[in-house]
Amino acid sequence: MSATSLRTHLGGALRAEHVTQRVRLGGWVHRRRDLGGIVFIDLRDRAGLVQVAFGPDWASPDVLARAGSLGGETVVLVEGEVVARPAGAKNPEMATGDIEVHATGLTVISVAATPAIPVARAKGDELPAEELRLKHRHLDLRRPELQANLMLRHRLLQQARRTLSELGFLEIETPILTRPTPEGARDYLVPSRVRGSTAISRSRAAFVTRTPVTTANRSSHKSISKRRS
Repeated sequence: MSATSLRTHLGGALRAEHVTQRVRLGGWVHRRRDLGGIVFIDLRDRAGLVQVAFGPDWASPDVLARAGSLGGETVVLVEGEVVARPAGAKNPEMATGDIEVHATGLTVISVAATPAIPVARAKGDELPAEELRLKHRHLDLRRPELQANLMLRHRLLQQARRTLSELGFLEIETPILTRPTPEGARDYLVPSRVRGSTAISRSRAAFVTRTPVTTANRSSHKSISKRRS
């Protein structure tokens, strides 16, 4: 479901069938271009990119001036009409390349400082150093490649849950943190604030917590791991 109290559609989901519709969109300013008195921004949301145009023929001078000052990664809400692009202006490299939004309203939700690492990259641009991307992970996760990975992981987990549920498996959460066991495995210890010098560990022996579930007559159960080694 794409509609919320602030938006009517996801910008990256707009297509030719939405032409003539009035829409309200929200997202990040991916990039901005000023061309002959018309300001274009690529608006990014979870569904992708859509081109939004601010022109003197349909936008007020105040809206046009504010659009011209937008910086990258600024969060905005825009209102306008979906129109078909002229034949020579269509962009086959964008899923929304057949349309654009002629914006008549603009609300700036949050002004962004210049990002420490670029989110918008042209073809052939190299990625920043890995250490820098890990330091600014919230920006790195905005890259289309990583967004696609997150969506793929979501779909895989949903399909796994559906399939196992249809086969009669129950999903049962088992503890991740337990008492350390003396078998000599290299557990990851977590200090306790309420038990003095004691610690709990991230158990690497799943049977310790799953055995009680199995012996309680729930042999057909599943647990999707959230552990990191």
